[in-house]
Amino acid sequence: MYGWRAKIGRISPSPETAGAEEWRRSLPDGVCLVETRTLIHDVTVEALSQTAEQVERAALELASAEVDVILQAGTAIAFYRGFGHDQELTKRIHAATGIKATTSLTAVIEALRALKIQRLAVATSYLADIDARLVEVLQKSGFKVAAIQGMGLRKSIDMGKVFPEQTYRLARSVVQSAHDADGILISCGNLRTFEAIEPLEADTGLPVVTSNQAGLWQVLRMIGINDRLPALGRLLKEL
Repeated sequence: MYGWRAKIGRISPSPETAGAEEWRRSLPDGVCLVETRTLIHDVTVEALSQTAEQVERAALELASAEVDVILQAGTAIAFYRGFGHDQELTKRIHAATGIKATTSLTAVIEALRALKIQRLAVATSYLADIDARLVEVLQKSGFKVAAIQGMGLRKSIDMGKVFPEQTYRLARSVVQSAHDADGILISCGNLRTFEAIEPLEADTGLPVVTSNQAGLWQVLRMIGINDRLPALGRLLKEL
């Protein structure tokens, strides 16, 4: 059967075309992805609030497939309300299903800590006000944001149309403006980032964390799967 080692549940924003596909192409043998979605169009505070109301319904759908862990994807969904909102979402999912859970933001924070990154060069797809909320949460989580630059995209569907080469160039630009950065964060689950991770690490000498990469790393480790995956950066090759 599919998922003989484990079944991973993922709650994705409805327009997402990148995140789940990146996961499916990278999952270890014997691990399958079970996905459901919450409706959203624009990555704004109002729209994020509406999609967050759908979490329990989506989690129960995944629970019906007897998944081993559930991740709430859509990084901004877990930080738009400020520090600690990711933990609130995790508690809601677990309360509804009894299944261990996490969020993309939680995974990002844990990945940054595991790689001992302290000063971040941050690239995002977001509008400026969403970027500001991310900076606040990162700072309250103990990190310094040396520089941040967003793509200024409002619609989630447009984020999935960005080529990985564009994401690579944006991240390189942010690194160049952040002279003391010791790591790179690319935040947005609907950006194709997997192709950019290895080139960025090779060209900058800095470890790279992305929303999808960190989420995949954390859910695998949460269910005891410690496979090292090639071409996805230091995080999945070393930790």
